[in-house]
Amino acid sequence: MSRKRSLGAAAAFIGLGLLLRLPKWNLPLAIHHYGGGILWGAMLFALVAAVRPPGWRVPGCWVAAGVIAAGIEGSRLLHGAELDAFRRTLAGQLLLGNIFSAWNLAAYACGISLAALMIVSPRTDRASASLSA
Repeated sequence: MSRKRSLGAAAAFIGLGLLLRLPKWNLPLAIHHYGGGILWGAMLFALVAAVRPPGWRVPGCWVAAGVIAAGIEGSRLLHGAELDAFRRTLAGQLLLGNIFSAWNLAAYACGISLAALMIVSPRTDRASASLSA
């Protein structure tokens, strides 16, 4: 997948996540919350794939996205006046959230893995399954 296609996928995941989270769809909380987490994880993988260093392949992007997701989720355990003020904004809630949850990590891992599998799927031939420039 090229860097441009990765950015396009990230934009699509962002749009789907906002569509899921912003309107009042009256969806069950699990679908609303964890669906957003899965899309957030997929978006994170796509962004890492878009800005990856030369030579990185899917497994490297998968690990990097997982480490970034764990770091952001872990940051919810940190509190400071400026950080908490940012978390009260819409951007802060969408990017960082407020409450640490291992279940969020599971949702992010699902999204990251699903995005990686979209690149390396059984329908693609192995040569074209790598990340291109």
